[in-house]
Amino acid sequence: MDLFTARNLIYKNYGPLSLTLRGSQSIGLTGPSGSGKTLFLRVLSDLDPYEGEIKLDNKSIISYFPPDWRKNVSLLPAESQWWHDTIGHHYAISCQQWLEKVGFAADVMNWQVSRLSTGEKQRLALVRLLCNKPQVLLLDEPTANLDKKNVHIVEELLHEYRKKNNAGLLWVSHDMDQLKQNTEMIYNMSDGKLEVML
Repeated sequence: MDLFTARNLIYKNYGPLSLTLRGSQSIGLTGPSGSGKTLFLRVLSDLDPYEGEIKLDNKSIISYFPPDWRKNVSLLPAESQWWHDTIGHHYAISCQQWLEKVGFAADVMNWQVSRLSTGEKQRLALVRLLCNKPQVLLLDEPTANLDKKNVHIVEELLHEYRKKNNAGLLWVSHDMDQLKQNTEMIYNMSDGKLEVML
């Protein structure tokens, strides 16, 4: 059975767009800058208005309280948001297992957000997202600010999470080699339409 479906979505000047994700499936999404990829992810996570139908486990998005939907269908933006001074205040539960996997010790929770590099913020934002145990991960350039070593670490972590939790991934990237290695199918977004590339 399909895990996640979006049917005939129309938003701004884009669409209609349709997409299906099975459990444990990873789908890539690429396309030129400004083609609407990030907006598409925001629509799927119920952050922007749209017309059409979105379902998770055959249950409509409209039957979810919005924060519950975003916990299950989670967006990792290209630039993460941090609203408290210290890192630990952004986490509702202990996420030690994920922190260690991306190279942080427990004391990172006491760090000031202001001391983080862009790449550190990106890895910690991924941990924050995984702590909610989402069923669908919407990834907007999740490794864009990472060095080669940390790119590999994040790719491995996402692969492991997907397999263990039967989660679906929609992975936006301009790096075609990365998408070929980490996804089963790649869509191109252009002129407000989705087309299968590979």
